[in-house]
Amino acid sequence: MGFMDKLLGEQGSSGRRRRSVDDYVEVDLGDIETAPGEASTQVHIAEIDGQRDLIAIKDAIYDGDIVVADIVRLRTSDSTVEHVIDELRQVAQEVDGDIVQKGDDQIIIVPTGISINRKKLGH
Repeated sequence: MGFMDKLLGEQGSSGRRRRSVDDYVEVDLGDIETAPGEASTQVHIAEIDGQRDLIAIKDAIYDGDIVVADIVRLRTSDSTVEHVIDELRQVAQEVDGDIVQKGDDQIIIVPTGISINRKKLGH
């Protein structure tokens, strides 16, 4: 596998790039000087299994943080997905933030002062 193949990934029969766990490297931040608690905004990663998961997400958005939420587990019930998205959309509106659904599996919610550009980089 050449450098470009490793960078871009091998192309499978479907035309999509195949990736494996070996393609990713854990980043060790031990050499970088960081001081926890200095950032005024944090990025949270969440998984939404149901309605109860929205409480922590809403709290994070009201606190001025960014949330990237995985909604794959909600695919079983379209009414649940719509309800969850509506609730998160309402929270984004309340804080004058922004919300976008990325594909079928992620929702990104940001607070006031941050907007989500819908144009992909490089396009």
